[in-house]
Amino acid sequence: MAETDLDKARRRLDKEFQDVRRYLDDVRNAFADVERAGPEDDLYDLLGKLEKAVHEAQTGGFIGSGAHGHRRALQEYRKLKG
Repeated sequence: MAETDLDKARRRLDKEFQDVRRYLDDVRNAFADVERAGPEDDLYDLLGKLEKAVHEAQTGGFIGSGAHGHRRALQEYRKLKG
């Protein structure tokens, strides 16, 4: 059976979703570091690391497309699904 454009779009959507999920581990770890911080920890630095992790989840860092890629794949899938 031939793969339809909708099938291809769904496969791409699933791939993009899984790619973003991998970044969420870094976001959770950075957030946990902020939560565990005490009065003698550098909150500014910890929040900067959290911000960087969130940014990479959104953009995909150097090689990925992150949540932006997922958004584009989702829009294409919804358009084809109708």
